[in-house]
Amino acid sequence: MKFLIFFLFTAFISLAYSQFVDVNKQLLWEISGNGLKEKSYLFGTLHSNDKRIFDLSDSVYYALDRANLIILEADIFELFKDIDSREDLPNTLYDKDGKAYTASEIASRTTYGDENGMPQFIDAALEEYCHNANKKFFALEDVKDQLNLGAKLNFTKRIFINDAFNDFSNQKLIELYLKGDITAIERFIRANLASDKNQFTALITDRNNKMAHKLDSLLRKKDSFFCAIGSGHLAGSEGVINLLRTRGYHLRPILWSRSENKTLAKKKFNSFRSYTFNDLTSGLNANFHGKPFVEKNSDGSLSLIYREYGQGNSYIIDIVPNDSTLSFEQIATIYIASPPDINFNKKILDDGTLLFEGLSDTYPEGLNWVRIIFSEKHFAVLKTYGGNKFMHSDRPKKFFDNVWFE
Repeated sequence: MKFLIFFLFTAFISLAYSQFVDVNKQLLWEISGNGLKEKSYLFGTLHSNDKRIFDLSDSVYYALDRANLIILEADIFELFKDIDSREDLPNTLYDKDGKAYTASEIASRTTYGDENGMPQFIDAALEEYCHNANKKFFALEDVKDQLNLGAKLNFTKRIFINDAFNDFSNQKLIELYLKGDITAIERFIRANLASDKNQFTALITDRNNKMAHKLDSLLRKKDSFFCAIGSGHLAGSEGVINLLRTRGYHLRPILWSRSENKTLAKKKFNSFRSYTFNDLTSGLNANFHGKPFVEKNSDGSLSLIYREYGQGNSYIIDIVPNDSTLSFEQIATIYIASPPDINFNKKILDDGTLLFEGLSDTYPEGLNWVRIIFSEKHFAVLKTYGGNKFMHSDRPKKFFDNVWFE
């Protein structure tokens, strides 16, 4: 009775201060009990960049802000660092000076949606927030686990996984997710995998057990966390919620509500929208939307790779020691593979910075925008490419303008 009164009181307060309340949505769960002093949270995601699924509850932002540790199924940026999520290459139109026409409205499709959606699919956006906010990060599955899963599934099954979990066009799954009906999501997945029980076991059941075991181990360390996994892993007798309950934890759904005005937690979340990389050796500074993957190459160069998997855009910087045997123009000719009848441009900025930039056509990226800047001992090759709308926008230039040598 006391719990009912408390629940009704909480609902009343939420209604009084919120623009929207959905009492049926069960995507966010509080974890307590078993001697825990701090509450942790379990959140169900959908691997999509559909803007509607980013309309999060105030409680999600609050839980993210409170957590010391962010947990995901995998380290997305490491796992997919070499993956181009575009499903087709854009047919970029450009004029004789190599400048793209800016009037294209065609949105390119990606593995996780299309260019009309958010830059990242939601799991990647949460990892991006984690790095930008300087929170601790933990992946429940490593790259080896993911590769082993792929090896267990044949080609046809992998196609289904792409369609059922990553395909923006699967409206049924998106509709279930927007309702927050995790039981229906679990049944939907089970029904679609009914032709092969081993497939459901490998894709869902076995992974649920491993994830629940690792979450139990982390909870015993008494570190408050926010864990986001695919919503298909939550419900059912073999779901992560029930598996944690059998280990003695209390899990309850958190009321889904959104305030008319932005809460402090949401404002803090939105404030972590950029990541500044500084290379002490070369003096290069670069602003990305999230933490880039850093790769040291055998030739002494350094590569920074950042990708937006939802929209299919890539941002790459190669920092290279200067070659005194080559002129600046020769270096530009090597790194900018201009299409026929198109020339790259040479510019000197107001601060005296020398740069070359233009449209380049390379395999397998296709058309990409390139800018090269120089310092006394290094030069940096800035390359960006993406979907049709991206290539016709001013976003490549905005990225270029936020990279400089000190």
